[in-house]
Amino acid sequence: MQKESIQGDKIILRPLREEDAAFFVHWHNRPDVMFQCAFEEPTTMEAELERIRRVETDRDWYTVTDLSGRMVGETGLLRMWPHWRTTDMSIIIPNPADQSRGYGGEAVRLMLMRAFCHYHMNRVAIGVVGLNKRALAFYERIGFKQEGIQEQGYLVDGVFSDFVMMRMLKSEYQKGENK
Repeated sequence: MQKESIQGDKIILRPLREEDAAFFVHWHNRPDVMFQCAFEEPTTMEAELERIRRVETDRDWYTVTDLSGRMVGETGLLRMWPHWRTTDMSIIIPNPADQSRGYGGEAVRLMLMRAFCHYHMNRVAIGVVGLNKRALAFYERIGFKQEGIQEQGYLVDGVFSDFVMMRMLKSEYQKGENK
């Protein structure tokens, strides 16, 4: 069954396509993006095509485009545990020219709606590299709460960083704290 696209005011979340692989290879191999996303190894075209083709039942993944269809990133839910009603979320808008334009905020809001309203999750979590202060502030603005720190849980360029665990509960989402 083909997954439907989800349209917002500024973006479209659409299923990944094989032609997206070149975008991911380009951006996921940049050191700044690898740091932000905690990628350990560079990727290849073959690895990205495999990732796109792979059907996983514990993921709900999308390419983020602007309204014209130009790719700006990716987002999704992963490690979905329906019995526990919990999931993790991920998002990356890698091009600095596409950041601070509202794409990331809208993508997160659409994915939160999907998690809480479509999948009936009670909890959505995200892990953030502690050195990535911009991302920490972004998630706090949306309404995520810090719930724990894995001290020195991430190593980048020989420097240890904390890994900050954040979450949003369905009750917080319903109160509109994520607006």
